[in-house]
Amino acid sequence: MESIWQKTAVITQTQLITHSLRHWTGRDLLPGLFNPLGLAKNILEAPFVLVSHGTEADPILNYGNAAALQLWEMTWDELTRTPSRLTAEAPNRTERAQLLAAVTANGFIDDYSGIRISKTGRRFRIAQATVWNLLDERGHYAGQAATFSRWEFL
Repeated sequence: MESIWQKTAVITQTQLITHSLRHWTGRDLLPGLFNPLGLAKNILEAPFVLVSHGTEADPILNYGNAAALQLWEMTWDELTRTPSRLTAEAPNRTERAQLLAAVTANGFIDDYSGIRISKTGRRFRIAQATVWNLLDERGHYAGQAATFSRWEFL
């Protein structure tokens, strides 16, 4: 059976995420040179959390690496059907919406922190997150991504 990281859509999304991060920040998500398949595998297995969502009116998560799946306590299929707003509790959704509006306006932000909630209701605070706009090969807006490696359960 084909692994998640071997799927064409996942390889393409990984490229979109990494190229967009480099565009906005000049940074690489992972150091080193990787072919697209190797990059997809290494990012999926990375120790940091990486998620992204698309451009729908109510954006749906379209990528989450293994650390994200574990943190949000979801399978790949569950995560990729979840509106990204549901990763935050209802009282925190206004703050989350303001964050995403700032990213849309400025391209990216560093050092974001906020409270999120897993599928089972487990709350956690993320810290020092980078959130950025995704741009397709023509420079058109293609969603947003976030990465962080610091969180604590509440």
